Amino acid sequence: MISVLTGLTILVVGDSHLGYPGYLIDTLSDNLLANGAKQVHTVSVCGSTPTEWLTVTPGTCGGAERIGKNAVVHKQTASTTPIAQLISGDKPNLVIIVQGDTIGGYNKDVFPKTWVWQQVTSLTKAVAATNTACVWVGPPWGSEGGKYQKTFPRVQQISSFLATNVAPCEYIDSTKMSKPGEWGSTDGQHLTTTAYKAWGKGISDALLQLPGVKKLKP
Repeated sequence: MISVLTGLTILVVGDSHLGYPGYLIDTLSDNLLANGAKQVHTVSVCGSTPTEWLTVTPGTCGGAERIGKNAVVHKQTASTTPIAQLISGDKPNLVIIVQGDTIGGYNKDVFPKTWVWQQVTSLTKAVAATNTACVWVGPPWGSEGGKYQKTFPRVQQISSFLATNVAPCEYIDSTKMSKPGEWGSTDGQHLTTTAYKAWGKGISDALLQLPGVKKLKP
């Protein structure tokens, strides 16, 4: 059986969940390639928020890039590249956006709904303007506490919000892939290598079921 990803060129952009060897930059990329993708280009800027992918914006904690099966290139300093520029260069059939934890407002008592809406819709509009299909991947549960002050109720809140606000992108709900606390983390937010493997496979498996992805042609 031929995978729906066969022959596709895929661009993946996002925050630090894509930032190091063993993170999604490896596990998701490898799964996409194993499912037939022709090319996968992953660009990560640590701490980046969605609107920062509209202009060149310096990240606060480095970044990384990986093309195909090449090794991950980790950068101590990194800036975002505008999404329109990345799409123009790669001409991808599909853009995957991994963003959720950096806009969860975990350190705020009240979920910053208006700000998050502006963040999300600005980026989805920019992708839509290029007529490129896109999928938005929401945050996993991680662990409560730690330096990022993550809580399970807030993860549920940001995930539910993204589910109804990322159109025309399709949405992948990472919270459905595990129970709260089931996947280990190193600091509350970033996962263990084993969990990143499970998440990478979970995203890839979910992609194969999305109606919009099934319609894509290389």
